[in-house]
Order: sequence, then C-alpha cells, then structure tokens
Amino acid sequence: MRHLKSKVAVVTGAASGIGRALAQCFAAEGMRVVLADIEVDRLQMAEQELRDSGAQVIAIKTDVANPDSVDALAEAALTAFGAIHVVCNNAGVGTVIGPIWERSVSDWKWVLGINLWGVIHGIRTFIPILLRQGEEAHVVNTASIAGLLAYPFPFMGVYNTSKHAIVALSETLSSELALLGSPVKVSVLCPGAVQTRIMDSERNRFDTSGRHPPSPEFVQAEETLRAMIEAGTLPQIVASLVVSAIHEDRLYIFPHAEYGEALRAQVEDIIGQRTPAPLKT
Repeated sequence: MRHLKSKVAVVTGAASGIGRALAQCFAAEGMRVVLADIEVDRLQMAEQELRDSGAQVIAIKTDVANPDSVDALAEAALTAFGAIHVVCNNAGVGTVIGPIWERSVSDWKWVLGINLWGVIHGIRTFIPILLRQGEEAHVVNTASIAGLLAYPFPFMGVYNTSKHAIVALSETLSSELALLGSPVKVSVLCPGAVQTRIMDSERNRFDTSGRHPPSPEFVQAEETLRAMIEAGTLPQIVASLVVSAIHEDRLYIFPHAEYGEALRAQVEDIIGQRTPAPLKT
C-alpha cells in the first residue's frame, strides 16, 4: 500500500502508547484518523493534539471486547470519512504475573476479551467493509514477542496465550485474503519491551472480582518486567516500522531483532522435538 495520503486509518487503543504513536504517524502521512479507546480523558487529549497539528481526526469511545461497540466504531468512521483503508487492532492489556493455575476466570475473561476478542471483533467488523470497497487496504494486529516466544516468558500465561492466538489469527487471515486475490493485506506486530502503560492496564478493569496482587515470590518478576518496559523502545519507533510494513505489504513486524536468536533456537527445538531451555534473565 504505497500511498496513504488522504486515506482513512482506524486505531484502537489510540489514547496512549503504541496506538497514540500510530495515530501520530498516520496523521504525518496525511491520513484522516479515527481514534478509539475506552479511556475517554486520554482519548480526548490525543484527539486535540492531532487536531492542533492540522490532522482530520475524530475520537470514538470504544470497548473492543464488545462487538456492538466495534460495529459502532466502524459506522462512525464511515459516517465521518466515507471509507476505511487501514485498521489497527491495537488495544491490549497486560496481566498479573504468576502461574497459570492461579489465574482466575475473571483474569482470563478480561485479558482474552480485550487482547484476542478485540482483534476478532475488529476482523469480523472491518474486513467485510474493506472487501466491499475493493481498494487497497491493510489490517495491523498488535501481538507481542510473547506471541512468538512463550517458553522463555514464564508466569505470563494468560497474556502469552492471547498473543499467540493473534499471530495465528493474522497468519490465517493473510493467507485467506491472498488466496482470494484480495487487495487487503495483513501485518502482525510482535514487539518486545516498549515504553507504554501496559503494566498499569488494570486502571481500566471494571470487573475486579477476580483481581488480586501477585504472590510475594513473583513480585520481583513483575518489578523486573516493569523495569524492562520503562527502558524499552519508544512507541514512535515502533509506529514508524508499522508504517513501513504497510508500504511494503509485509506480514511480520519484528521491531526487536535481539530476539532473533531465541526465535531461531525455538524453531530448531520444535523440529528436533526438544524441550527448550528457559530464557535466562
């Protein structure tokens, strides 16, 4: 998708982090931008910031875990701009660190509802629209390096599961669209540590029935992960790589090349039917 100027981008999770950086990059490309997030105050701040920069932008409060809310987002985008060309299913949350068997049903519903079902709802809502338009279009689904390398990241089981599913979903979607000869392309974003507020995701968790702090023995693991994220890559760098991938019609977006050897080793372990060694931290 070579030309983005005057095209329309929809970005979920756009109030902060990678989503906000994506919106900024798209606006810089001359796109019209639809911002979606559940966090209204920050969403309005992001909208005003882009509007002040001269961008054409609207902001729509959206709960990606709710299919009706995602349908309403698409309708608002079409009403405002008449078409949609880029969809970034980017909204996501983290989870409390600890063993899988200690995670509550509420934990699973919350994380999968946003991370995985948010992408599923985005695909079910937006792909038919993009196909009907018959034009070049692109879908970007935000996964994680943890969606490629679960074994080296213990005590993140709910999150890892959601992100692995997004990778499989994106690969399948890409192959199906290619077999149909569609001009709609797909990318899956698999970053490592990025400077976002993902460790504070529970600020927007409304069902607190199953929420509890990590067990004492896992507090250090959570602090280590938080430090990694605080020292991570700037969201703007990741967003610029996404724009490049859209221009190049590239499926995989792999911002953190330092994980390449671990990924290669894991593939070799799978082929060799060996149990991988945990990543040393």
